[in-house]
Amino acid sequence: MLYYLKRFLIGRPLKSHEAGEQKLNKKKALAILSSDALSSVAYGPEQILLVLITIGTAAFWYSIPIAVGVLILLAALILSYRQIIFAYPHGGGAYVVSKENLGKYPGLIAGGSLLVDYILTVAVSVSAGTDAITSAFPGLHSYNVLIAAVFVLLITLLNLRGVTESASVLAYPVYLFVLALFILIGVGLYRIVTGQVSPELHTSIGTPVAGVSLFLLLRAFSSGSSALTGVEAISNAIPNFKDPAPNNASKTLIAMGILLALLFSGIVLLAYYYGVSPQEEVTVISQIAEQTFGRNVVYFFIQGTTALILILAANTGYSAFPLLAVNLAKDKFIPRMFTVRGDRLGYSNGIIILGLLSIILIMVFKGQTEHLIPLYAVGVFIPFTLSQTGMMLKWLRERPEGWGLKFIINTTGALISFVVVIMFFLTKFSQVWSVLIFLPLIILLFYRIRKHYDAVADQLRLSTCEPAVPIDGNVVVLPVAGITHVVENSLNYAKSLSPHQIIAVYVPFERGDEVAFEKKWEAWQPDVRLVTLYSPYRSIIHPLTKFIDTVQRKASESNYQVTVIIPQFIPKKGWHNILHNQSSLLIRAHLLYRRNVIVTTVPYHLQK
Repeated sequence: MLYYLKRFLIGRPLKSHEAGEQKLNKKKALAILSSDALSSVAYGPEQILLVLITIGTAAFWYSIPIAVGVLILLAALILSYRQIIFAYPHGGGAYVVSKENLGKYPGLIAGGSLLVDYILTVAVSVSAGTDAITSAFPGLHSYNVLIAAVFVLLITLLNLRGVTESASVLAYPVYLFVLALFILIGVGLYRIVTGQVSPELHTSIGTPVAGVSLFLLLRAFSSGSSALTGVEAISNAIPNFKDPAPNNASKTLIAMGILLALLFSGIVLLAYYYGVSPQEEVTVISQIAEQTFGRNVVYFFIQGTTALILILAANTGYSAFPLLAVNLAKDKFIPRMFTVRGDRLGYSNGIIILGLLSIILIMVFKGQTEHLIPLYAVGVFIPFTLSQTGMMLKWLRERPEGWGLKFIINTTGALISFVVVIMFFLTKFSQVWSVLIFLPLIILLFYRIRKHYDAVADQLRLSTCEPAVPIDGNVVVLPVAGITHVVENSLNYAKSLSPHQIIAVYVPFERGDEVAFEKKWEAWQPDVRLVTLYSPYRSIIHPLTKFIDTVQRKASESNYQVTVIIPQFIPKKGWHNILHNQSSLLIRAHLLYRRNVIVTTVPYHLQK
């Protein structure tokens, strides 16, 4: 039943040689890997206004020069990540760049930040999409968390079906969103140019505003820079592109940058001219669309596509998180299970873990996007800063042709990204302080995992481990609970290993049972030694393990190996297991941690 359900939900397994068919062309890659960056247009401009409104709506004209600053940073990041794509064509992005140019620990900081950031990508995107839905239908506000969790489950399931299948489904909503926003921006600008928008709705650019300071403007700039999250995803996911992967990734990155610049600047302009103020339960885009078209079909089309892109922006995390996890797992900093491909050739473990952690995050923050965005932005601008700094050192060290311009681009990106990080810590410390705790903890976890893998490799390596002790014979211990076909089956197997060194062990709880069983055994198997271990406290594990330890100590003196054979019957139906006490499982669980003791289970399958 579970097998058929899995096949229905995920699809048929794919062969390994079909991996090439799972690569993305530029159109699908733009939709999948740019959805996070493009969707941030829905909340990036709003973050600027949330800061400026603290000194009044008259300060809204500052959103224009702040947006110009964000576009300059966007250009620096796009050009820089284009260089990273060609310098590191196998992917890995900020983690690989930082590790190779700055060292192991800066690389781990970048990698750890991005892992957390992709979890936040899913949580923020789905939460923001849910907000867009509940803005249009206020009666659903109380179900925000439930709606968001359901969307995460659906996207997780879609990604488990494979990269190309998810791309084929998700490409349409992304391009519909782009179309919807271009319609909104085009009609809105037309209304402004033709004088249909009252000039009284906004203050003129350059109007003096009391209370404005450089610190406040930098704070608004850093908040608006949250619109640039997701820019790095393409450089992380180069292996997902069709050949030539670096060229296709570079063209996709440039296309994303152009679209993001146009949409972001258009929304900022409309918000300024319309005099839109951020509200708790109505998004900025919702207000702009309502003022432009009214609450008609076009308004709901814009709100619907906005909600879809915000939700589906989570797919950027699903595309980049597993690939980053693969790079970290190959370097032995996270469990190797992240390198395993699933039935549909995707890295299923990474996809499932990402979905589960995102749902937990949504539940903890109760789906409130404004509490997640600052943490989200810091998590991506730390890797931005490290990767730009790493590329600066790379150009200084290698000095290829034209390195001067490349160095200037990376320096600009590094400086601005660093300023954004500092401003977030200075202005929103209460929301981002947890970065200072979870990043060191993540680095410590990476270190401990790598230390474990190194220790295991050192112990297993033939050139360094202790030589194997020769075995001169085998002592078989056979725990028995009665005289049955299960015991008979196991006893026959034991005789094939060591016909003269078998010890059957019976643990009775009553003295009468002990005597009765010894008589039965003597009549049934007189040639096999039986040891009874009376247990007045009704424990099987304690007397049995104590006896096995004694046998093992004596056997080691003669270079004999102790093998414990555990009889176990297997019911025909799985649910029948709950009707039995599973003593064999408990015994095996305890004995597996005994040194120099081999544990073997001999199954006996029941027929009905």
